[in-house]
Amino acid sequence: MILALLLLSLALTSLYFLPSERSDSPAILSYRVVRTFPHDPNAFTQGLVYENGSLYESTGLYGCSTIRRVDLETGRILQIRNLPANYFGEGIAIVGDRIIQLTWREHRGFVYDKKTFELLEEFSYPTEGWGLTFDGKRLIMSDGSSTLYFMDPSTFEILGKIEVHDGKKAVDRLNELEFIEGFVYANIWMEDRIAIIDPENGRIVAWIDLSGIYTGKKEINDVLNGIAYDPEKKRLYVTGKRWDSIFEIEVIKSVKK
Repeated sequence: MILALLLLSLALTSLYFLPSERSDSPAILSYRVVRTFPHDPNAFTQGLVYENGSLYESTGLYGCSTIRRVDLETGRILQIRNLPANYFGEGIAIVGDRIIQLTWREHRGFVYDKKTFELLEEFSYPTEGWGLTFDGKRLIMSDGSSTLYFMDPSTFEILGKIEVHDGKKAVDRLNELEFIEGFVYANIWMEDRIAIIDPENGRIVAWIDLSGIYTGKKEINDVLNGIAYDPEKKRLYVTGKRWDSIFEIEVIKSVKK
């Protein structure tokens, strides 16, 4: 436990600092908005990845699902591919020169050429597909439960799994994922907070409380969902389903008790 906190503190000092006291309870963190960028208000964001100045985004809903490359600064869609109407797009991950995309209830994944968006292959998995990220060796997938699955990025074989927990309590509704400096960041569906998870044991080492970050008009399903990270400049971006903004945030110690 102490080792996990030390590693988290050392790896992410540019993002936030942890409380000095050591506890079995997760650190509670807050945020400061650094910059705000435009985002397509029709994009039902399901997956988000940053690479070389662009955001790669997967959007959902039947008949509206896409994979797209978006200019961060302007929100302009640079490249887009529509999914067949019978697929509900979910999480994405970039693995080398490929983009891997999940679908929700169809048990079907797609592999695209990153440059052209050409469909290269399809694969299947036994659960629902929610969030997806890549830790440099393995794909990490969520299915809406408290379980994270580890998958081979070439064969898509499930290599193992862990249960995510806050203390002794399992935490479910794990949604969009991002692997950041050794830890898995996970949106919790229908909640304005992000769990920071130790992938070795499933323990939540910190929560980021993002209450109040978006004040625009939204429907009940237009929730926080979308985490992207620029590893070179240590920048963290978040957005939500059909939000008109993407936020670069600095994560800070919470002042709440």
